[in-house]
Amino acid sequence: MDYFINIDLKKHPHPIQYRDRILLTGSCFTEHIGNALAALKFDVLQNPNGILFGPDAVCKSLLSYKDRKLYTEKDLFPLNEVWYSWDHHSRYAHINREEALKLINDSQIQAHDYLKSANWLVITLGSSFSYALTEEAALADTALNSKVANCHRAPASWFRKELLETTAIIEMLNHCIVEIRHLNPDLQIIFTISPVRHIRDGVVENNRSKARLIEAVHQIVSSVENSYYFPAYELVIDVLRDYRFYDIDLVHPNYAATSFVLEKFTDTCIAEESRVLMKEIRQIINARKHRPLQPGTQAHRQFLVQSLEKVNQLQQQYPFLNWTEEIRYFSNYA
Repeated sequence: MDYFINIDLKKHPHPIQYRDRILLTGSCFTEHIGNALAALKFDVLQNPNGILFGPDAVCKSLLSYKDRKLYTEKDLFPLNEVWYSWDHHSRYAHINREEALKLINDSQIQAHDYLKSANWLVITLGSSFSYALTEEAALADTALNSKVANCHRAPASWFRKELLETTAIIEMLNHCIVEIRHLNPDLQIIFTISPVRHIRDGVVENNRSKARLIEAVHQIVSSVENSYYFPAYELVIDVLRDYRFYDIDLVHPNYAATSFVLEKFTDTCIAEESRVLMKEIRQIINARKHRPLQPGTQAHRQFLVQSLEKVNQLQQQYPFLNWTEEIRYFSNYA
């Protein structure tokens, strides 16, 4: 008896290699993928604007990297004694306006430079809902009708909520891809849809929102060269499809679910030789995290020496990997 619906996951025709540079942007589920790849020493840059949910916010951010846009003081606004940008997550907010501006522009410059030479762009879309500023927000020295990427817990009356049409999503994604490929013609793109449920929008509304994203992305993938779809959404919603795989809020996939999705991502999107190297790197990382009961024993010192030898061997084989932290740790304690 089968207990899971089978999804026919085809191997990626041009899988990710360890030497590749990977820019990831979008919803919080993007960071599950990005953090896992970074921990295994892939070259990644994730969410230079912070977490973004809508295709309008994602496209606006990518175009700003392409244009190397630098923000000015007029792009920031004060709320509860903190300076924010409507285009950025609150991780870029600061009580000092100059510091907030520096955080944002340092990230913009880094993202522009990275996008120019990136091999991959992974976009995870979370919601079709868009938010624009109202007249009440304009009273707070913000531009009327401007679209926002993050509401920063400002009063609800400051925003007008809109469910984007599928055609509008397709148009903005197409335009964005054309523009960023002027900067980087060889960029390959992987789209995913976040399995995180936006229950605050309502269950029915969340499903409408996800449906529009799914249809728009499949239209793009079917017509735009070197763009692909990875079914993270379907793996959680249709394969796992059980609240055991959600966190206590019943909205966010838990560790077991994200691990399952990452395993499938690895199997289908990462080259076989890189998967072999991933296993070796994971062994070193686990050794680095090991906490011995008796650190002064000869057995533990031998364990550290062997681990350092393995790191040095891998460094010679793969000089593009950064082993600074591991070499320092094993050298200090060996």
